[in-house]
Amino acid sequence: MSFDPNGVGIANGNIFGFPVDENDADIVIIPVPWDVTASYGKGTSRGPKAILDASVQLDFYHPLLTDAFRTKVFMAPISKEWIDINDKLCLKSVEYINYLESGQELNDDAILLENVKGINSTQTALKNNLKERASNLIKQGKIVAVLGGEHSTPLGLIEALNDNYHSFGILQIDAHADLRDAYEGFEQSHASIMFNVLRSCKNVSKLVQVGIRDIAQSEVDLIESNDRLKTFFDWDIKNKLFNGKSWNDIVDEIITHLPDLIYISFDIDGLSPELCPNTGTPVAGGFKLEEINYLIFKCVEAGKQILGFDLNEVAPGNNDWDANVGARALWNLVCAAEKSRRFKGSM
Repeated sequence: MSFDPNGVGIANGNIFGFPVDENDADIVIIPVPWDVTASYGKGTSRGPKAILDASVQLDFYHPLLTDAFRTKVFMAPISKEWIDINDKLCLKSVEYINYLESGQELNDDAILLENVKGINSTQTALKNNLKERASNLIKQGKIVAVLGGEHSTPLGLIEALNDNYHSFGILQIDAHADLRDAYEGFEQSHASIMFNVLRSCKNVSKLVQVGIRDIAQSEVDLIESNDRLKTFFDWDIKNKLFNGKSWNDIVDEIITHLPDLIYISFDIDGLSPELCPNTGTPVAGGFKLEEINYLIFKCVEAGKQILGFDLNEVAPGNNDWDANVGARALWNLVCAAEKSRRFKGSM
C-alpha cells in the first residue's frame, strides 16, 4: 500500500495513517489505556484513541528528518479488554481517593483495603504483560514506545530495557518528580513511576529530570541524596532564562548529564498548561512544545541513541486541542527516535 505524504490523511487504524504493520515496523508503539491511580483528574485512558484519531490530520514533512514520512512506525491496537478493566477499577479508585481526602485511613475500611490490593495486583499483571511484549520486540531490534494513559504505564517497558542493556539513562520531561513511594497506597501510582524505576532498574545509571515544579519534601530529599538523579527544576531554568542565559546553553548543560544510551519519558504536563488543559494534574509554568522538541533533537545531534520512549497524561477534553498537541508531541518523538536509528545504522 502506497502513502501520499501530500494527500488527505487516511484513517487506516495505524498511527498517522502510515501503511506499516508490526512486522515491518522499526518503531512499535504500545498504547496502554490506563488511569486508575490518577488522583486529580481522570481521562488519560482515552488519550491513545484521541491521539490516534488526531494523528492523521498532521502533515509529515519534518525539517530535521529527511523523508520523515518514510518512517516505519506502527501502533498496536488499543485493548478493549484493558479499557473495560480500567473503567471498572476507576470507580473503585475514585471511591477510595475520596475516602482518603475526607481524612480517613486505609486500614479503617476492609472493603477499600481489598479494592486497593486488587488494583495493585491488576496493575502488576498489566506491567508484566507490557514487559513481556516489549522484550520480544526489543529482541527483534525494534524501538519500543508506550502511549499512555497515566504516567505509571511505561514501567514494564523500562524494566524490559533494563533487562536488555547494561547501562542507560532516562530523560524525564515532567511537571512532577514522580518519586513517591506507593503514593496513596498504589504500588504503581502515576506519582511513583520514577521511584519504581530507580528501585527495580539497576541498569538505569542516570535519571535526568527537566521542568519539575510541583514536588514534595520527601522527593527533594531523595534528589539531594541520590547520585543517580539530576533534576533541573522549572524555577531554576526560568531564573537562568530571565538572567540572559539561552535555552540552547541550558539544553547543552542537560545533555552533559546523559549517558550515550537514553530513554525519553514525556509527561505532557511538562508543557505549559494551555497546551494540555485537560491533563490529569496540570501545573502552571512549563515549556512550549518547540522547546522540548529542541531538547530532544539536540540529544540526537549530540550522539545520544534513543532506545525507547513514552508519551503520557494526554486527556481529551471537549475539543481536539489536547489530542492535537499530543499527536504533534508524539510525531516529534517518533522522528527523533528514527533519526537516532538512522545515525546508528550509518555508523
